[in-house]
Amino acid sequence: MSFARITGTGIFVPEKILSNKDLESLVDTSDEWIRARTGISERRILENGLATSDMCFEACNQALKNADIPSKEIDGIIVATITGDYITPSVACILQDKLETRKVFSFDISAGCSGFIYALKVAKAFIENGEAEKLLVVGGENISHITDYKDRGTCILFGDAAGAVVLEKSQEPGILSVCLGASGAEGELLYVPGGGSKDPLGYR
Repeated sequence: MSFARITGTGIFVPEKILSNKDLESLVDTSDEWIRARTGISERRILENGLATSDMCFEACNQALKNADIPSKEIDGIIVATITGDYITPSVACILQDKLETRKVFSFDISAGCSGFIYALKVAKAFIENGEAEKLLVVGGENISHITDYKDRGTCILFGDAAGAVVLEKSQEPGILSVCLGASGAEGELLYVPGGGSKDPLGYR
């Protein structure tokens, strides 16, 4: 029996900091109020002109280096994000080109905050089923570019960053299990309006 094991990790965190004190000038809140409810003191913000794929690219390079694996040995790329550079192509396809891998399967998963866990579950299945041996699993979000900084209920929560892992076939146990679940009935509690087929972008 083959297992899926993490052999390398990588991260990218933007330099710009948005502190709780900074948010006090944007919405009716305070450092104490935010810390007491969330434990958050600061979040990182990606500079204008850069996109989710740029953060993911840096995280992937670090993960590959950490695993001591060249990109050309990767069998597939799975990216978890709700803030892709475009509606299409996927961030994973952009990474496939930037990383100069072979023309391997590359796709995104949209599952919000739990996206990376979903991506990890899918990648684990690919490896355990013998369909891949080395995969890049990536989570990246550029939430600041879609955040409403007048809504204190959400703007205090989100920032930007990316993380990546190399997942490899192994004879030793690695990821033992991943439990997934969802509650679609509560989707209206946190959603991004516009851009979907129900509320399209202004192309017409």
